[in-house]
Amino acid sequence: MRRNKNKAPELLTNIRINDVAAEGKCIVKTPEGVIFVEGRPGYPMPAAGDLVDIKIVNQKKQYREATVERIIEPSAVRTEPFCEHFGICGGCKWQHIQYPEQLRFKYQQVVDHLTRIAKVPLPEIAPILAAERTQYYRNKLEFTIADGRWLTQAEVQSGEQMDWRAVGFHIPGRFDKVLPIKHCYLQPDPSNDIRLAVADYMFANNLSAYNLKTHQGYLRTLIIRTAASTGQLMVTMQVAQDHADTLATLLDHLRERFPQITSLNYIINRKMNDNYGDQEVINYAGTPYIEETMEAGTPDNSKLLTFRINAKSFYQTNAQQAFELYKIARDMAGLTGQEIVYDLYTGTGTIALFVAHQAKKVVGVEYVEAAVADAGVNAEVNGISNATFFAGDMKNLLTEAFFAQHGAPDVVITDPPRAGMDEAVVRQLLLAAPQKVVYVSCNTATQARDIAWLDEKYTVAAVQPVDMFPHTHHVENVVLLTKK
Repeated sequence: MRRNKNKAPELLTNIRINDVAAEGKCIVKTPEGVIFVEGRPGYPMPAAGDLVDIKIVNQKKQYREATVERIIEPSAVRTEPFCEHFGICGGCKWQHIQYPEQLRFKYQQVVDHLTRIAKVPLPEIAPILAAERTQYYRNKLEFTIADGRWLTQAEVQSGEQMDWRAVGFHIPGRFDKVLPIKHCYLQPDPSNDIRLAVADYMFANNLSAYNLKTHQGYLRTLIIRTAASTGQLMVTMQVAQDHADTLATLLDHLRERFPQITSLNYIINRKMNDNYGDQEVINYAGTPYIEETMEAGTPDNSKLLTFRINAKSFYQTNAQQAFELYKIARDMAGLTGQEIVYDLYTGTGTIALFVAHQAKKVVGVEYVEAAVADAGVNAEVNGISNATFFAGDMKNLLTEAFFAQHGAPDVVITDPPRAGMDEAVVRQLLLAAPQKVVYVSCNTATQARDIAWLDEKYTVAAVQPVDMFPHTHHVENVVLLTKK
């Protein structure tokens, strides 16, 4: 490695990218320390094994950060990206890496985190479960409608007056810039057609788009949810003002153009941000929910579960792979029908209801009250009477009195958010001392930290990584911990 004397000091030439680190960042190891290399819109995306010129963009105490200026020799792990928006759009950042190599990097991330952070004895880690479908696997996408379109270099240099309205995804690191998407490979039909129809209608009828800097404009977001198992389709429009006639005309246009929409909704959000968790969702046509079905997890798969999903419900965005994930969790739990199972961070009760047929009793606990209400509805819809759900701060809810009232858990299944479990929740688990803990995680770093805390009473008996999100660095991991 050498510094190019003819260039600015921050440009390093002929650099070999060594590996992939946490969060999908590429890594270069130098005598002066580690350099993390990431892509940026309009520039080459790095891959492990590339020989590149890189530009240092940030200097930290322990490391440096850089972007790729030029690829001199591409890595053998590369493949041709399938999307024309690759490298600018913030999604599917690993399209340029062959899928088997993606799986290898994800598997290694699981190994590294459990080894370096948990620092506990580990069994042989099972091979990562690949996704059967690597395109069109998401059942929910949220598109921003903004007065702040991302311009290409050619458009900037042309000096022509541009229409700044766009329907698409935010550019990474730019909250105010949106890339208009021609075709997205994440969600199945008719998602692309609906998004393009909304964009065409906006231009044809001269509707204003929301400006995230000035907070002026009308159209804000378009949320599309699809149910692969039932074919049901939900569309939710979020707007900034209550213009009833304007909105009704747009929604009627969508109904006429897409008769397969089974749930059409809108949100009037006057806040300065697009978060609609605290906003009312108004059903305009059809049902206020869609339904997804899943085999109930019984040994003979003779029962079918139905989950009602409203505009604000959480449901695993890769439903097909979620079924595989739930089966792994159920099998690790090893239920016989006599156990009291606690499902922590239960959300809308998907895992709890999935294992209910093989448990004596299931207790679901969740922070979000609306999610608990959805879980109760889903239990009722499926005629499941041995599952009860409670909302509250978990570290305050899981007390000795709570265990005494509802029964001490024999098995705990926990599926926390990326931040992992609160240390106080882990302490309550250690006090309850179930025979098994099945830990489902979307962040193996915090999972490994929590496993280190649980090491006081538990041994890691099995580890199963699962790829839920192809072409991204994200990996799910299921760990079985058994009481020592």
